[in-house]
Amino acid sequence: MTAPAHSTTIHDDEWVFAFAQMLKVERQYSIHTQQAYLSHILVSKDLLTLHTWQNLSVEQIKRIVSLSKQSGLSARSIALRLSALRQFCTFLVEQGVLQQNPAESVNAPKMGKPLPKHLHVEQLEGLLTFTPESVHEARDKAMFELVYGCGLRLSEVTGLNCLDVLDDHILNVNGKGGKQRRIPIGQHAWDAVNAWLNWRVEFITPANCTETALFLSQRGGRLGNRQVAKRLEQLGVKQGIETHISPHKLRHSFATHVLESSGDLRAVQELLGHANLATTQVYTHLDFQHLAGVYDNAHPRAKK
Repeated sequence: MTAPAHSTTIHDDEWVFAFAQMLKVERQYSIHTQQAYLSHILVSKDLLTLHTWQNLSVEQIKRIVSLSKQSGLSARSIALRLSALRQFCTFLVEQGVLQQNPAESVNAPKMGKPLPKHLHVEQLEGLLTFTPESVHEARDKAMFELVYGCGLRLSEVTGLNCLDVLDDHILNVNGKGGKQRRIPIGQHAWDAVNAWLNWRVEFITPANCTETALFLSQRGGRLGNRQVAKRLEQLGVKQGIETHISPHKLRHSFATHVLESSGDLRAVQELLGHANLATTQVYTHLDFQHLAGVYDNAHPRAKK
């Protein structure tokens, strides 16, 4: 990638947009992550009083954190802003604009880690146990059996192609950052997907005969994230589930149930496609709650 000339004036955004291009081309971050990072860097620029990126200092980074707190920004959003600045400063060091990364030694504010919400096995049985009566219901059953059965992210299920369903009950998933992983497909999901593939021809016309997407919209194109989330909400209401349901909650349910049954955190990490084990470790708290419940109900000295 060709870097801009060494014009480091802070009012000139060439370095910012060169960084954005690097996130897109080299890191292959999602468009959502690219936009979030770019937004945080540009907002941070507006909060600064210095005139060039070369003068960016630890004190300036701390000032950004302080002003962000004063504006009411959540601890999670401040952490994201600081992460964006760290990566941007690393980029500036690589380009010779900065000698060292001033954001590296600044800590993000501490924030509580809410436990992921999940559904109980009985709730999921109630959600997914139904006989499709239309092509749309056949598609929806296949989608949500895969989300829960394979622990997929929303973007992963909408990104699936027909060829990603392999003959040996394996699903090829294109995850975050273009990282691919293979996940076993359980029997319920396998049956639902094959039933949907028999229905899928209903959406095919001469205009979209080359469409590779596994899950299609009424118009014959790839389903979007909002459409999938809305269909899941509607299914939850129809099936009498008395709690809000989202694709992310199905993914959390998958992780929780697999960990409760196996205790294998590394396996759950691989199945979820987490780059770091620390991201998966939040589920150990859920697992402990499950074990504590078993203890309370089973141990004779635990009861009052």
